[in-house]
Amino acid sequence: MHGLAVEQLGILRQYDTPTICNVIEVFAVRGRHEGYMDARIKACYPEMEPLVGYAATATYRAQAPAREGDVYSALDEQVATFAQIPSPPIVVFQDLDEPTRGASFGEVMCTTYKTFGAVGLITSGAARDLAQVGRMGFPAFSAGAICSHGYGHIVDLMVPVAVGGVIVHPGDLLHGDCNGVVVVPNEIAADVARLCGEYVAAEDVVLDYLQGDEVSIEGLKAARVESKRRITALIERVRAS
Repeated sequence: MHGLAVEQLGILRQYDTPTICNVIEVFAVRGRHEGYMDARIKACYPEMEPLVGYAATATYRAQAPAREGDVYSALDEQVATFAQIPSPPIVVFQDLDEPTRGASFGEVMCTTYKTFGAVGLITSGAARDLAQVGRMGFPAFSAGAICSHGYGHIVDLMVPVAVGGVIVHPGDLLHGDCNGVVVVPNEIAADVARLCGEYVAAEDVVLDYLQGDEVSIEGLKAARVESKRRITALIERVRAS
């Protein structure tokens, strides 16, 4: 499995997640209601820059003890799986407990992940040690916070997981920020990076007009027509290729 070049990942990181969603729509590879996590998954640190990387998936439980070991027992095996996907990895947990009974991550786990190259973490479950993880500059997304880890343990590694209403597969490209998280289809990822600037420029026609010294209803209509013309031309060019 080959990932994007560092430069392409850097381009994606320059744009917010809603922009990435808009550009994905240009390609019509899935429904507009698909591919992004729902409102249960929130940024723990909304002030951090966008998170971009590849999913290193796992499932997690905290309701009852593991048959042997605990979450730390599997950490070495988990970070070893990072080599199976393109870099950089993002740890993605599906919490199997209903309801969530313990935090999926904390300071020790995130320090381990960051040391071995992970750039962030997403869980359908809960977070803890938020102050410490925040000081590490390690982006994280969760459905809330719980002060204890309970009987936390990893169940399976590198399996499809359900997080925020989306199935995430090992190696899926993810983009997340304060607005949420989207799966960027790998087959169009390079083109999404290439077209973000053009799409934003088309949208900026309206914003630039509204921020000008003189505005009118007719001027706004004209700006909207021009913005739509540029976006339509982009869509037609992409879908004709």
